[in-house]
Parts: sequence; structure tokens; C-alpha cells
Amino acid sequence: MSLFSLEGKVAIITGSTKGIGLAIATRMAEHGAKVVISSRNQDACDEVASAIREKGGVAVAIACNINYKEQLQELVSKTEQQLGKASVLVCNAALNPYFGPSQDIPDQAFDKVMHANIGSVHRLCQQVLPGMAEMGGGAVIIVSSIGGLKGTDALGAYAISKAADMQIARNLAVEWGPKNIRVNCIAPGLVKTDFAKALWENPEIYEATVSKYPLRRIGEPDEIAGAAVFLASAAGSFTTGQTIVIDGGGTIAS
Repeated sequence: MSLFSLEGKVAIITGSTKGIGLAIATRMAEHGAKVVISSRNQDACDEVASAIREKGGVAVAIACNINYKEQLQELVSKTEQQLGKASVLVCNAALNPYFGPSQDIPDQAFDKVMHANIGSVHRLCQQVLPGMAEMGGGAVIIVSSIGGLKGTDALGAYAISKAADMQIARNLAVEWGPKNIRVNCIAPGLVKTDFAKALWENPEIYEATVSKYPLRRIGEPDEIAGAAVFLASAAGSFTTGQTIVIDGGGTIAS
């Protein structure tokens, strides 16, 4: 079996109808995983799952709004009904409704970021990890951000939530390691996704960012997917509690 094989694994990937989540789901399916495509829009989920099946992969579409605990519970229960218990969980879905100084963020926006970006990861892990333990182990991958490693004057709440993701990974890695469950984060730098459009579509922000990146460019979603496959497979079997930074060298040069 290939070191990077995901044959026999069931993978839930939230926010997997576009961007980084879509890239991860597509690559995991190519490596043999049965993938659950999930986002708020059922039609979008159906479209992506269908495209994966057309290429010979196994995929089901289960819509879920990560803001609601009952929908997270339904995501897990429907996965178990259709494919079996998840052995891989990718917490990718997140939101950022505010761009600007922390002093001016409305309470509602701050609370929304914390509830979605931290709360949904916590609650989804609560739902999935016991089943992983019953099967003898598994892997959780949380898509964080280099925003959780650096100070910022415009993404304060979001950066706090992404730093919290890294601590969730460390906590759960310690708690569930004896059950052979590994928990890690991926921290992308600026990647060309719809989610980050406010950054890469602004010429001034883009140029200021890439001028500090040794590779002098932003990333593509597919350049994040390989790390997720590594962390979910036997190749990553001794890696846990870590944050893997994939940022074109941005954090080491700025």
C-alpha cells in the first residue's frame, strides 16, 4: 500500500465545495478516500460530489451550516448511515464577516466569528472523535491560518479564532493520542480563494504581501491539499499536535 494511500478511509470535509476544501476533497478522493462533500448549499455539494464520482471516486453530498449544532450532528449521522464512521475529519469551513480594526468590530460579528470558527471545530470533534476511537484511530485536520501566528490590524477576530484552532489541535492531540487519534493544523498563507478575495484582489495588499514572500506569489488551493493527504495517511502517522505552515515562506521573511 502506498504511504499516502487513503483506501478504506471515510473523510468528512467541511466547506468543501470551493477553494481549499474542494482541493482537499478532490485529492483525498484521488488517493482512495470516500469523501463527504459539505457546505451550506446542497446543490453545490451535489455538483462537487457528482464531479468526483465521474472521475471514479466515491463521494456523497451532505449540506451543513456549521453554525448549528444540530446540523453538525446530522452531518455525522448521515455520514455514518451512508458510508460508515469517519476516520478522517477536515475542519475547513470558516467565516470572516469583518475586515478592519478590532476597536470597531460589532459585538455580533465578533461573536459570530468565535462561534463558527472555534465552536464548530470543537463541536464537530466532539461528535466524530468517539467513533474514531471505536475504530482504533483516525486523523483530524483543522485548516487554520498564518493569521493565528502573526499580529494584524485588520483581521483581529479571525486571527484570534485561527490561533485557537492551533490550541484545539494541541489539546485534542494530547487527549485522544492514547486512542491513536492524531490532530493537526494546516496554516496557509495567502491563497487564491473566494474567501480571501478582499486580500488578493486589492492591488496594494497583494503587492505588499507577495513582496515579502520568498516565492513572490500567493498560493493555489491545490498546494494546500497535499499536506492534508499527508496528515490523513500513513505518511503522517507520527505527526500530531502540530501546525504545518504553507505560506510561500511569508512568515519566515516578514
